[in-house]
Amino acid sequence: MSFKDLKLIKPIQKAIEASGYVEPTLVQQKAIPLVLNGKDVIVSAQTGTGKTAAFALPILQKLYDKQDAPKKGKKIRALIISPTRELAVQIHQNFKTYAQYTNLRSLVVFGGASIEPQIDTLKKGVDILVATPGRLLDLHKQDYVNLDYVETFVLDEADLMLDMGFLDDVKKVERLCPEEKQTLLFSATIPSKIEELANTILNNPERVDVTPTKSVAKAVTQVLYYVPKRNKIELCLHLLRNNIKGNILIFRRTKYGVDKLEQTLLKNGYSVNSIHGDKAQSERQTALNKFKNGYVKVLIATDVAARGIDINELDNVFNFDMPNVPETYVHRIGRTGRAGNIGKAYSMCSADEKSYVKKIQESLNISIPIESEHPYPLDPKAKPIVHKKKGSKYKKGRKSTASKKKKKRWY
Repeated sequence: MSFKDLKLIKPIQKAIEASGYVEPTLVQQKAIPLVLNGKDVIVSAQTGTGKTAAFALPILQKLYDKQDAPKKGKKIRALIISPTRELAVQIHQNFKTYAQYTNLRSLVVFGGASIEPQIDTLKKGVDILVATPGRLLDLHKQDYVNLDYVETFVLDEADLMLDMGFLDDVKKVERLCPEEKQTLLFSATIPSKIEELANTILNNPERVDVTPTKSVAKAVTQVLYYVPKRNKIELCLHLLRNNIKGNILIFRRTKYGVDKLEQTLLKNGYSVNSIHGDKAQSERQTALNKFKNGYVKVLIATDVAARGIDINELDNVFNFDMPNVPETYVHRIGRTGRAGNIGKAYSMCSADEKSYVKKIQESLNISIPIESEHPYPLDPKAKPIVHKKKGSKYKKGRKSTASKKKKKRWY
């Protein structure tokens, strides 16, 4: 199938050809006709399957076919909600690319950046608004956003919205839009709470399930290293020096962990950048652009910051900290081995993470190959180190000194 078979108009086809795309992906083949026919749609598809174009292309076509007269000014007729700034920027860039031969105008608004330029563009009028929930509600509260004319409402990465605690904000935004509208929900997974949300905001939706939620890309070679927690940084440096070739995206569980590893790698002479929620939007976007353009070879990120980011020809993914959810493992390693390329996923597992690996392998029905030939092997009998809280009983019948001191100070 070609994009011409999807009956897209010439200006959009021209933009697709200019972008170098020839054949639509499976999610595009299934979703685009449904969206063009005005159906509400729930799409379950992994990152990297082309789902942004699956809603962007038909939305642009519908807006182009039914445009307001210039004298009436542009109104927001398509609203796309995204959980993170990076995703919102990426979606907006896709809309701009596909709309380059039309007169349709789009805007992205998000927190962590100056609100004034966003307000100025809104005053001029836009057809398509891409937004993060918090900044959108803020702009609406200040009467800079009017959602009375929204015809298509898109909720992207719905499961991440759930993880980040945005569902209440999403419901508020949805209620600000007209009752009669087309609603599209895209998500990598469809947990029960997302199912409940879909039942309340979608009307007789069509379902598109493109990628099984528990599948690992065949183009990704996986390897697992068992290592003591205290030696993880040493093993990481060893692998970077001797095994890993090309660029690499490293995942850590916490923002503190990201910063700590970044400083270590910088001290060891590596070109490295990082992204996480505490960094300003400008810092995050600069770091991402440098990595995409090859100016730095190592990017360290938390899951929230990296979710859905599309990086062409990513050679390696590195799980410095094992994820405790199998779907997260799929999302992480799915960043590489895309669009016909091959990739490699490295994972380090300490004693306290063995249960995570077991859960991943059982859930995904896979066996991750183990590499035992390395300088910092984990003792097979090693058990997780349990850190006792202050005030707990270290010895039977005896309370800690810290607990006693607290009591004295309190009284």
